[in-house]
Amino acid sequence: MSGHSKWATTKHKKAVIDAKRGKLFARLIKNVEVAARTGGADPAGNPTLFDAIQKAKKNSVPNDNIDRAMRRGGGLEAGGADYQTIMYEGYGPSGVAILIECLTDNRNRAASEVRTALTRNGGTFADAGSVSYLFSRKGQVIVPRTGGLTEDDVLTAVLDAGAEEVNDLDESFEVVCEAGDLVAVRTALQDAGVDYESAEQSLLPSVTVPLDEEGARKTFKLIDALDDCDDVQNVYANFDVSDEIMAAVG
Repeated sequence: MSGHSKWATTKHKKAVIDAKRGKLFARLIKNVEVAARTGGADPAGNPTLFDAIQKAKKNSVPNDNIDRAMRRGGGLEAGGADYQTIMYEGYGPSGVAILIECLTDNRNRAASEVRTALTRNGGTFADAGSVSYLFSRKGQVIVPRTGGLTEDDVLTAVLDAGAEEVNDLDESFEVVCEAGDLVAVRTALQDAGVDYESAEQSLLPSVTVPLDEEGARKTFKLIDALDDCDDVQNVYANFDVSDEIMAAVG
């Protein structure tokens, strides 16, 4: 799990500064719009919207874009799309299990894009339920390691709020909790004066597949291709890689 988490954190950092910045912005804005449509346009009463806004702001999405997305989702401004969440299941190289979460206004387009990305990069579609049982929905908070912050500091702040574990990811800490405890954990960090990078629900694997260098390269290539699909919001996979292999594949 730690290898998977480190890889995900690295990918997140790269996405902020590379050529996919515009795609990342679009993805984050879509999250804000859907959260507002689902739970209302008041962040104070809609924790999902609050976290979507915070994540967008931390990734430098302009406030005007966030406000317009919130208004569209809340029905206060015209132009919102009818997005649906669809989860596809598949297998990648080395038998890695993959869940592909799409947020789309065109199911046929989303399915076609995902199928093409899978088949061109050594992956296959899987029947519904054949992969999803390997994952559990959890709350995941990423806390940057700044100002001398230690793992014990983070653990002390979140222990009574329902946190299950705190993992050291070198440049940051990962706090894992039940999905229903995410708001409490996030609030506990805020109350303790600890800044966090992101707080969201995620699908974490219960069983992982260790990858060698070749398997890691192929798996990362497939996940990159899936990430490039316009309708794909998140890709979850149950691989694990060592620090040495991470370094070898760059």
